[in-house]
Amino acid sequence: MSNKLTQDEAEARRLKILTAARWCFLNFGFSKTSLDDIAKRATISRTLLYRTFKDKEDIFTAVFAEWLVSRHPAARTAADRSGAPVERLIEVCRLMVVEPWADMVGAPMAGEFFDVCERIDPEIEALHRRVASECVATILGGDEAAAEVFLLALDGLLGDEPTTTVLKERVELLAARFAPSLNKRK
Repeated sequence: MSNKLTQDEAEARRLKILTAARWCFLNFGFSKTSLDDIAKRATISRTLLYRTFKDKEDIFTAVFAEWLVSRHPAARTAADRSGAPVERLIEVCRLMVVEPWADMVGAPMAGEFFDVCERIDPEIEALHRRVASECVATILGGDEAAAEVFLLALDGLLGDEPTTTVLKERVELLAARFAPSLNKRK
């Protein structure tokens, strides 16, 4: 009998570890999360954890990349599709901001999460911001300056750590405010 995992089994294990690790990082913080915590939450041995990732920083980077970067293709598709600009803006925001926010809002160490990623792997955060800017600029007819203003306003919507429902309402309002200017350009 072979102990070798299929590619699907290995990917399932990896995703199970990343889900467990994200929960641990959001609830305990990076520094207080141990590899044992992650292994227990993922219901695997620490040895199996090391077969998948080299250390805690490697896991954290993978968590952040899986959580955010995996959304980029869908966001680009939403930006490029036909349809009303306001609906496309809302969809890009849902994919890149609202859904990740829903995963972390209310977690005790959520505020630390982005700071740690920026320290450990700043390229991931920069990539996420760049893709968001490209998607919004696409919807705004290539206007990079307007895209930057939109994203700054979007950042401001998170300042008081709203509920997911309130954030959705704010995103819809922000997108609706930008939509009339899109119609004037056509």
